[in-house]
Amino acid sequence: MSSSTATPERAERRPRLSIVIPLYQEVDNVEPLLTQVHEGLADYRGDWELICVDDGSRDGTAARLRTLAERLGSHVRVIQLRRNFGQTAAMQAGLDAARGELIATLDGDLQNDPADIPRLVDALLKRDLDLLQGWRRRRQDDLLLRKIPSRLANALIGRVTGVALHDYGCSLKVYRAEVIREVRLLGEMHRFIPVWVAAVTAPERIGEAEVNHQARQFGVSKYGISRTFRVLLDLLAAFFFLRFGARPGHFFGSIGLVFGTLGGLMMTHLLVVKFILGESIGQRPLLFVAILFLVVSIQFLTTGVLAELMTRTFYAAGDHTHHRIRWESDPDAAGWKVS
Repeated sequence: MSSSTATPERAERRPRLSIVIPLYQEVDNVEPLLTQVHEGLADYRGDWELICVDDGSRDGTAARLRTLAERLGSHVRVIQLRRNFGQTAAMQAGLDAARGELIATLDGDLQNDPADIPRLVDALLKRDLDLLQGWRRRRQDDLLLRKIPSRLANALIGRVTGVALHDYGCSLKVYRAEVIREVRLLGEMHRFIPVWVAAVTAPERIGEAEVNHQARQFGVSKYGISRTFRVLLDLLAAFFFLRFGARPGHFFGSIGLVFGTLGGLMMTHLLVVKFILGESIGQRPLLFVAILFLVVSIQFLTTGVLAELMTRTFYAAGDHTHHRIRWESDPDAAGWKVS
């Protein structure tokens, strides 16, 4: 083949793609999920790998994954965590293992459509984005328990963080690997990945695109109405870390200064009353309030100093993770599915 013929072919090929899927108690979904991924990526013009992370399932999900991986080929890699660490930790384990230039993530419950991935990849490259978030515009979920709380949460998150998206909760996303690797996912951070990504790249490089959504066919949903309250707490944490993560002393110090100023003004007033007007202040409630405010001020200022020390120690210590891997496919033997 001449070089003039080969060049256009190479130009049409897409970057290497890693697909990361965390699973927990999804044994009935494993085989149809892997089948759908292979069908959806059949026409992908590039090399790809599939990384399935079992988050400590007890229903045989890991065994089913390993059996299918052996049958399908070395491009299917399996990571099994020692216990159930949560979706965020499972997703981080998959991101750590990914070798592609682009990384796509989706849920293992068959509600996301893997056939959307090539289209999202093309859109991300065409629009020159770092993250393309899926938007389940026609979401096939319960209206009261899932849709309404989700819409309220999405509106609140966009209002607080300034990153306005229609569907933060959709796990179907495509990232540039060098960008998502700058974000370490801990706790329940998977719900706010676009917010955390906005901390390392410009918000205008984060976009969204409509994706298909299907009703759950097998297994049981791991989410309920209680997730709404956890989202509110996580949102407070996200707001704090985005605004003050590298300078927590400013957050605690500001509160301490407010209390200290109020306490100082109260004490100044009481000093005037005591030494100029000659009145007794020993039994006045304002004295106890002033003392309380000054003590609270000292506590917040001290907390700010300690938080600054802890932050600097954390960043100096390098990367951290709170998950532990029980078993993983041999990275040296892993291959790529060549289209």
